[in-house]
Amino acid sequence: MTHTPLSPQRRRALQLLGVTAFSWALASRYAHAQSPAVPGPEQLRIGYQKSAVNLVILKQQGVLEKRFPGTRVSWLEFPAGPQLLEALSVGSLEFGLTGDSPPVFAQAAGKDLLYVGAEPPKPDSSALLVLKDSPLRTLADLQGRRIAVQKGSSAHYLLVRAVERAGLQWADIQPVYLTPADARAAFERKSVDAWAIWDPFYAATELAIQPRVLATGRDLASSNNSFYLAARPFVQSHPQVLRVLFDELSRADRLAQEARKDAIKLVADFSGLDAGVVSLFIQRRPSSPVGLLSNATVADQQRVADAFFKLGLIPKPVNVSDIVWRPAAAQLAAASARS
Repeated sequence: MTHTPLSPQRRRALQLLGVTAFSWALASRYAHAQSPAVPGPEQLRIGYQKSAVNLVILKQQGVLEKRFPGTRVSWLEFPAGPQLLEALSVGSLEFGLTGDSPPVFAQAAGKDLLYVGAEPPKPDSSALLVLKDSPLRTLADLQGRRIAVQKGSSAHYLLVRAVERAGLQWADIQPVYLTPADARAAFERKSVDAWAIWDPFYAATELAIQPRVLATGRDLASSNNSFYLAARPFVQSHPQVLRVLFDELSRADRLAQEARKDAIKLVADFSGLDAGVVSLFIQRRPSSPVGLLSNATVADQQRVADAFFKLGLIPKPVNVSDIVWRPAAAQLAAASARS
């Protein structure tokens, strides 16, 4: 039996059909069409950063607009957590994601917000960097050095842990508080000696200029938890919306884990970052489903808060559990009020 050779046009058509079939299979696997629409608020403004993989996937797929058809969903990007929580605290957002340190600074400043959810730790996603030709070789070499860091960010706590591990005092270093973009510029022109930073800025710098890593969050026992926070009035009025958000965020995480190439494309298309950068930082990111804060996570976060207060970096001690959303307790209180 003979086979007629395929023309280039026919071969290309079959390849396109295969891609289309795969795309439909993927869409079916992570489908949201069967997820019921639910009543939502009039508006839902979500704060996110380039590193917020689960949120970025939801944004790119338009999932929340389908789940909350009567809601005006808005997405606002921020360079770091402190700026995001400031917007949340003044009523410009309902919901957002940050690292561990920003909520501590916000709570110490009296901002009215709630921890509503958490992702597992990402200890490999932040690092203390020096240039390849830097004379700094150990953490002890940080003494007297200028170190760039976004104040109140997760990298701020990474630097706190680095100073502790080196056996130094906070006064022994010179923190230079800069946004990630300004910090990279200062780092490359050698205006600072080191830089404490997180992904994707870490990954982008790593691929572009190949700095040396003095320490990562894993080296410093800095768990680098990620937290979802929300405005208190929003939580009280729309707890059912949070449940949907967590379900969809965890579904997005499954796509990031099981369909990695597609997740990389979604994040790269949104962020404008090179696919290699996105691939590197997603590779460092563990499976990150979203759930309520466990007692262990609250204890981790309390250690972060205590460390900042001990160093005088926040004006007063804070009790993290005071602003942790506990829906079961809230439901019980509501039922008691009705009876």
